[in-house]
Amino acid sequence: MKRKRIAVFISGRGSNFKAILDEVKRGVINGEIVTVISDNVDAEGLQFAVESGIEYKVFLKQPDDSRQSYFERIISYLQECNTDLICLAGFMKILSKNIVDRYRNRILNIHPALLPSFPGENAQAQAVEHGVKFSGCTVHFIDEGVDSGPIVIQEVVPVLDDDTEHTLASRILEKEHRAYPLAVKLFCEDRLLVKGRKVTRI
Repeated sequence: MKRKRIAVFISGRGSNFKAILDEVKRGVINGEIVTVISDNVDAEGLQFAVESGIEYKVFLKQPDDSRQSYFERIISYLQECNTDLICLAGFMKILSKNIVDRYRNRILNIHPALLPSFPGENAQAQAVEHGVKFSGCTVHFIDEGVDSGPIVIQEVVPVLDDDTEHTLASRILEKEHRAYPLAVKLFCEDRLLVKGRKVTRI
């Protein structure tokens, strides 16, 4: 089975990128990270790419860019890289329809809540404010909605009585660093079957 070619999208610290990269280096994931893409020239996570000798590219939105034309430039670059899988790891832009269509069921995202609860921003704060007893993280495929695509893996974290959004976020992040590499591993082994909204491990 040929190794999958992975592009990771980041905007900030890149901790989930690092978690995936570590498992690639260990040989757990049958793939290679061929490029890192960012919309932020100062993204801390780009340092992990530099240290590992991975090519990276920063795409800044131009004044005349529409969302579609911005992602058209990224699509062209992804095609040059022969990309099999896109991993969104804290990438803060909502993808346009053209890239979602081009890489349907080949774009993974990690979200710090048990979807479909608390999509969008500030999920940990929403969980604390709503008084839920459990939260966690979800790895899912991207579709046209916000955090609405087919669910691959979920990890559960209890919400403690004295939790703040920050303490909860810290515990959820530990689960993210386990769940996301596992989802990437399963994809790279062709073990994820998507039928409608359901994702089955095969």
